[in-house]
Amino acid sequence: MESFMREATSVNVATSLHELRTARGISMRTLATKSGLSANALSMIERGKTSPSVSTLYKLADALGVSITAFFGTESEKKQVVFLKSDERTHMSFTRGVFEGLGGAQFAGRVEPFMLTLESGAASGPGSIVHTGHEFVFCLRGKLEYYVDRQFYQLEAGDSLLFASKLQHKWKNPSNTVTTALIIISGFEEGEHPHAMHWKNG
Repeated sequence: MESFMREATSVNVATSLHELRTARGISMRTLATKSGLSANALSMIERGKTSPSVSTLYKLADALGVSITAFFGTESEKKQVVFLKSDERTHMSFTRGVFEGLGGAQFAGRVEPFMLTLESGAASGPGSIVHTGHEFVFCLRGKLEYYVDRQFYQLEAGDSLLFASKLQHKWKNPSNTVTTALIIISGFEEGEHPHAMHWKNG
């Protein structure tokens, strides 16, 4: 895993955030207001002084009106076929985890697959996630706890979960070991960015 991470294309969140913000002519203060983050926290992220949590990344993507994959810098022409070698995946680090894009940003269809590698205690955040479409989760290793529509589901390696994404949901790694999960979001409405999920709290 460690060697793979060294080979994979790394994303500089600070640079990507600055480019996305300035390209849209949005001031740091305006983005802070739209995302619900403090201007100081936003400044720290953009200067590379701190690593954002996954919930913060989703908030920023939502405020900018882009998919979280926009941070990968792969907003290129969409393709009917996307083939990625294992060392061509783009990965982005966030607090207590790594997000790996699996071609959804380049695909001309309503499917966004990605992998999450989560340290012990990593979580999506205090707020519930709600979006259109469907969500499929496959636990590759470790344990992953999903909370969907007021019910808890404990996934272990080999377990899967499929649900309508309009149901409030959130996730966390409750174990003391690393967890890796494959997540596929599909069937979302045209024009919606499935990763820019709607965080209701914190």
